Amino acid sequence: MAALEELRKQLDEIDDQMAKLYEKRMEVCSKVGEYKIQSGRKVFDRTREKNKLLDVASKVSGEFNKKGIQELYQQLMSMSRKLQYQQLVEAGALGKLPFIQVDSLEKESARVVFQGVEGAYGQAAMQAYFGENVNSFHVRTFRDAMEAIEEGAADYAVLPIENSSAGAVNEMYDLLDEFENYIVAETIIPITNTLSGLPGADISDIQRVYSKAEALMQTSRFLDEQAHWQQISVVNTAVAAKKILEDQDKTQAAVCSAYAAKVYGLSVLVDEINNEPNNSTRFIVVTNQKIFLKEADKISICFELPHESGSLYRILSHFIYNDLSMTKIESRPIEGRNWEYRFFVDFEGNMAEPAVKNAIRGLREEARNLKILGNY
Repeated sequence: MAALEELRKQLDEIDDQMAKLYEKRMEVCSKVGEYKIQSGRKVFDRTREKNKLLDVASKVSGEFNKKGIQELYQQLMSMSRKLQYQQLVEAGALGKLPFIQVDSLEKESARVVFQGVEGAYGQAAMQAYFGENVNSFHVRTFRDAMEAIEEGAADYAVLPIENSSAGAVNEMYDLLDEFENYIVAETIIPITNTLSGLPGADISDIQRVYSKAEALMQTSRFLDEQAHWQQISVVNTAVAAKKILEDQDKTQAAVCSAYAAKVYGLSVLVDEINNEPNNSTRFIVVTNQKIFLKEADKISICFELPHESGSLYRILSHFIYNDLSMTKIESRPIEGRNWEYRFFVDFEGNMAEPAVKNAIRGLREEARNLKILGNY
């Protein structure tokens, strides 16, 4: 035991020296930050950091120590950058962040678009946020809705982004990256799916079931029990209900809301067929204006990273260092680049807050193609 205590004492002495050297290193890094502010130089010098890692690895022996000291210096340099980003923000050198803070959205005079037809869950979400008397119109696809607000035909679009049981609506993530439209609000509504058919139809008559792909997933347990039923995807649950009415075929049914069934004169054959009883969908409110509400408390961003070990870990450290809580992360393949991905992150915060400014400054310099999708 005496030998162990002696070894621990040696470690404590070394750690004391390292702590003092760390403070000294950060003092020098602060001076480097001041120089970069005055000269307008970028904080992140990828080539210098790569060379530094090679240099420190050459000064130790053994593969374990080489990897270990490189990991240590990656953290040291990361902390140095974060200090310098903070200095830049304090000096007012945030860079372009052209989002305008507003007190409220113009709901009463707004023209709003939703995807689908009358009776769609998108319509329900729109009315939940803007009110039942909202001036609205509907389009066939998510892309049509994004184009409508980009072109100014509508002020806002209300579109689904995530379901509590089926997960992310992948197409929406791709469209948010593609279009210069921004999230300004969100609303969550409960989703209660039914199996609905023509009046007089019986569940034993059914051979084909139509609905949106996500709704078919949300009700898969019930549908899969009927092995002979053909499941066919359409663009919207209300579109499915409308098709049943138009086709007048008792062998067809729709997975849709009770409201959509009522709108199109269908009978509810089986109510509440969700896999999960507490199913809900998060809808986003999107506009072509770079604005955010004063009380906004969530930020959505997307970015790309170099395909190298630890790149995502290092980027996520900006949220940790600035005490920002990350609430969601998704990845989507980048078109035309096999096995490369774009990351979508939601985190808590408001763009007027210093911690958020610090994090965004670091993300801008270290990630590729950072885009702020909205603060809401």
